[in-house]
Amino acid sequence: MFRKLRIILEMIKFEHTIFALPFAYMGALLGAVVLEKRMPTWSEIGWITLAMFGARSAAMGLNRLIDKAIDLKNPRTAQRALPAGLLKSAEVLAFIIISFALLFIASANLSPITMKLMPIAVFMLVLYSYTKRFTWLCHVVLGLTIGLSPLGGWLAITGTASLPVWLLYVTVALWIAGFDIIYATQDYEYDRDNGVHSIPARFGIAGAIWISRSFHVVTAAGFLLLFWLTDLSWAYLAGTVISVALLFYQHWLVRPNDLSRVPTAFFGMNGTLSVVLFIFTIFDLAVLHQW
Repeated sequence: MFRKLRIILEMIKFEHTIFALPFAYMGALLGAVVLEKRMPTWSEIGWITLAMFGARSAAMGLNRLIDKAIDLKNPRTAQRALPAGLLKSAEVLAFIIISFALLFIASANLSPITMKLMPIAVFMLVLYSYTKRFTWLCHVVLGLTIGLSPLGGWLAITGTASLPVWLLYVTVALWIAGFDIIYATQDYEYDRDNGVHSIPARFGIAGAIWISRSFHVVTAAGFLLLFWLTDLSWAYLAGTVISVALLFYQHWLVRPNDLSRVPTAFFGMNGTLSVVLFIFTIFDLAVLHQW
């Protein structure tokens, strides 16, 4: 049982939760401070954490299950748990059902609107895994799906959305889409030769990297604009400057003629960015506001 659990956690890349979870917390913090002039309770943070774990685990499980045949043919992904036979499809399906159950339980203990909107989130989680079969905009769909993290955190606390969280949603969505494009450059030849839709397959590696850079320029602008729309102060601004520098460094690492450092740019830089921005945000809201 423990061996299977270890394989499942490896399959869903549990450590990559660090991309989205800090932004869910950030959305919750901003919603509580901007609209309700308070800090989130530990109970709210706990249910948001469970909801994020359930949603992301279900999404990754679905992706691996739906893409099993594609992964089997791709040399880079052929050793993943399902195509390699380390897990059965029924076992992954059971894990997906349990993950969705956790999302349902968590949503039921947060703002009522989270339960009403949960079907939309589930639909997007399922949709993404099919998009690479018919559109090169699959990266944008992924961004719009994971970008629900801060929006969900905000709604879980406040029950209503306003301009700052919509800005954060779009900003995070383009950040996710931008680095997913970089990640997809690793499969450029396979995708192009096998009819898998992606921005690298459609526009080439050089074109894809420029599109990614364009997305991340808008991301940087969005993080800066958020400073002007909220009660955030110099601490958040300092974190934003560091985060933008990490974005630039990520694109310095990845060149059209040298993709060897894509894994470093994908996990190292992006995982660091989300954590850094969250730490500076919570310092700003929890310490400087003197709750």
